Amino acid sequence: MIAFFTRRSLLAAAIAVTAFAATPQLAKAEDGKIIVFAAASLKGPLDDAAAAFKAEKGGDVAISYAGSSALAKQIESGAPADLFISADLDWMDHVEKAKQVKDGTRSNWLGNTLVLVAPADSAAALKIAPGFDLAGAVGNGKLAMADVKAVPAGKYGKASLEKLGVWAHVEGKVAQAENVRAALALVATGEAPFGIVYQTDANADPKVKVIDTFPEDSHKPIIYPIAQLTGSTAPLAADFLSFLKSPAATALFEKAGFKILK
Repeated sequence: MIAFFTRRSLLAAAIAVTAFAATPQLAKAEDGKIIVFAAASLKGPLDDAAAAFKAEKGGDVAISYAGSSALAKQIESGAPADLFISADLDWMDHVEKAKQVKDGTRSNWLGNTLVLVAPADSAAALKIAPGFDLAGAVGNGKLAMADVKAVPAGKYGKASLEKLGVWAHVEGKVAQAENVRAALALVATGEAPFGIVYQTDANADPKVKVIDTFPEDSHKPIIYPIAQLTGSTAPLAADFLSFLKSPAATALFEKAGFKILK
């Protein structure tokens, strides 16, 4: 059975990722502030883009980061937000079916890559291929992944392991985290010897290293759709959406390792 990390020894790691809890800390819609609900993996370049937008346009942006599944459910329940950026198409589809996406504003914005990571000081060496012995490499430890039933990174990871024929062998060693940055933190702190995260997450944390990259044909394409929401009230929300696709913002995301989808 797949389990969530609950041991006392993981408390420090859990505290480290409080900002990415399953139920996001919702920003308050006030004074025209632009409220963005964004997949946890976007933290870093999206914060930088928000700062650049404020410097250029004077608009304040508040960002709530969490797993795309948690964010989509919050939006469906009426949480105030202007923009939604999901780490997969499914959760944006979910929000659109709930009639929460403003017509004509949705687009496929970014792409990413899925990787296997280990602590930076790990001596592990694995080549990802059909039937590779991930279970043996994990040993008595745990494989950190985002929630495999709901969070995009976890769903992509499980699909890839199934395609490679190793999921049945490693399933009992998987420990789920609330989102991909939480899974990353468990590896970075040494609580898990391996984890499956995005390339951009690995790039953002010097305490982990990439062991290998999962074949792109082993899972659905990793696509981040973006859209303005029907409940949007911030006067500059559409401007921020446009700014995120500008050369200035694009450079920030490319530097972080994201692929810009044309």
